[in-house]
Amino acid sequence: MVVANRYAAQSRIFLRQAYEELEQGDLHQASEKGWGAAAQIVKAVAEEQGLDHGGHVELYAVVRHLRTEFGIDDLMALFQTAGHLHFNFYEGVLDGDEVSDSLNRVSEFVDHMRPLLSGE
Repeated sequence: MVVANRYAAQSRIFLRQAYEELEQGDLHQASEKGWGAAAQIVKAVAEEQGLDHGGHVELYAVVRHLRTEFGIDDLMALFQTAGHLHFNFYEGVLDGDEVSDSLNRVSEFVDHMRPLLSGE
């Protein structure tokens, strides 16, 4: 539970920082913080449920599992948006509006995930 809480708290921090970086025009860092916010909330839920969350493949498996278990149809599509932000950190292909839209979708993803945590 303590580890899950730490991951959830880090998700909130990363999401706040993502919007701050976006406002400052640092699209690379905004993108990576968006990915981090999504990844950390997945780790939080995975930790509580005893699911492996050691790498990218495992994170996608957790989201796939949660989508099925809780019937949240758009969960994977929202998480894939976070994956695109992660890609953007390395490739820099998204413009400011695209990063902004993607961060909003990551925020929606995090909002779907928080109720799955016992302490949220």
